[in-house]
Amino acid sequence: LQKLIHLLQATDDPLIQEQALITLSNSAAFSVNQDIIRNLDGLSVIGGMLSNCVPKVKEKALNALNNLSMNIKNQEEIQVFITQVCGTVESAPLNSDVQLAGLRLLTNMSVTSDYHQKMINSIPCFLHLLSEGTERTQIQVLKVLVNLSANPAMTRHLLRAQV
Repeated sequence: LQKLIHLLQATDDPLIQEQALITLSNSAAFSVNQDIIRNLDGLSVIGGMLSNCVPKVKEKALNALNNLSMNIKNQEEIQVFITQVCGTVESAPLNSDVQLAGLRLLTNMSVTSDYHQKMINSIPCFLHLLSEGTERTQIQVLKVLVNLSANPAMTRHLLRAQV
């Protein structure tokens, strides 16, 4: 895992980055690896890939963070990327793999109310995706919205959102 994280930092080759992210994502299926990746500063390295201009690399980084977000300690570190992920969801092509990967990560990050405030500005986008997206996009957006709606502090924001 350490070599993969170092490889991810050292290369500019999008194909190598994509493969390293896929491997890290698959490794994150095991809880012991989630802790190891966090302790090796892998979350910030993977999060840094969210700025990559290659859509496949960005998608794989979102997928890896999604798998790593199943751990509460990891969520504490991943939460610094929520605003960036929301921006990615808003700017990505409608129904794209990048948009869906971002929505999946936001779904996991919104299971508890700890980070809902960071998603408030994206509520109009979520509602737009609900009306314009394909069924896959709509289902993923609904998961985020259901999580947000479980928090009474979000009621006003959800009802006042301009679409």
